Amino acid sequence: MKEPIFCDPVSGVCEIPGLAITDATATNGLQSADKPLKLIYFTDPICSTCWGIEPQWRRLKLEYGHVLDISYHMGGLLPGWDVYNSGGISGPSDVAHHWDEVSLHYQMPIDGNVWLEDPLPSSYPPSIWFKAAQLQDKHRAVIFLRRMRELLFMEKQNICKPEPVLKAAAFAGLDILQLQQDFDRQGKALFDADLALGKQLGVRGFPSIFFIDQSGRSELVYGAKPYQVFTTALHKLLPAATARTYAKDLELFTYFPTLTTKEYAILNDLSFDAAEAQLKGYQEGNKVWVNTIANGQLWGLTGTL
Repeated sequence: MKEPIFCDPVSGVCEIPGLAITDATATNGLQSADKPLKLIYFTDPICSTCWGIEPQWRRLKLEYGHVLDISYHMGGLLPGWDVYNSGGISGPSDVAHHWDEVSLHYQMPIDGNVWLEDPLPSSYPPSIWFKAAQLQDKHRAVIFLRRMRELLFMEKQNICKPEPVLKAAAFAGLDILQLQQDFDRQGKALFDADLALGKQLGVRGFPSIFFIDQSGRSELVYGAKPYQVFTTALHKLLPAATARTYAKDLELFTYFPTLTTKEYAILNDLSFDAAEAQLKGYQEGNKVWVNTIANGQLWGLTGTL
């Protein structure tokens, strides 16, 4: 049976104990002819470390999305609590305090009380929902995944239940009926294929991000790392890659409907405090709204969401 995973904010990894990352040469043949680099991202809807790297991840897509053929794969972080006992976490109540620590470490807003009030039994259902969404529209599936995470991490909603999942799907503009049909008919098989690919590539924790060039050479960014680690891996395989410029300040919301303070900071090359002060100024001018929880904020343009 698949071992569960413990997320360590110090090492920056949600890891499967006892396994080792293997060389990514097994990914030969998976690269796309359309863009010079293939990027395989193994994640999980409830992975707090993956939430922690959203600022770096979003910047990478803005600056280098033109050279990256990105594919999202689910890794199966929590099969069920009957098989989970790792890193001092043996039940949902242990996760609440752990998530508070993760939130402070990454400066990303998380309310761990969902594990006390309405704990998730597994990460498999939302993973299968995501695979069903990919069948319909890969771009909207990413928006769907992001919104599920916001509902979980900030609004304490159990994304194993249909209500918040379908709320996130509606936000992403997915066809709800089609999504439910794909969840029932094909979702699990697609999720199982992701688990098999992860095993083939030696994935032992999340986030695991494989950069692969057209000759099969690869670089792995494992766990939460500074943005420069991502760009260094990319340039090892594609030295000529140049970062695109992108609109900043309030225009960032034309790319992403919501941003945390940390995301706004990273995308604008600001300190956290400077980003927060700027956003509060926009709020006073009624240009943005804010959802504030104990460990942070989520922002969006006034009149949206």
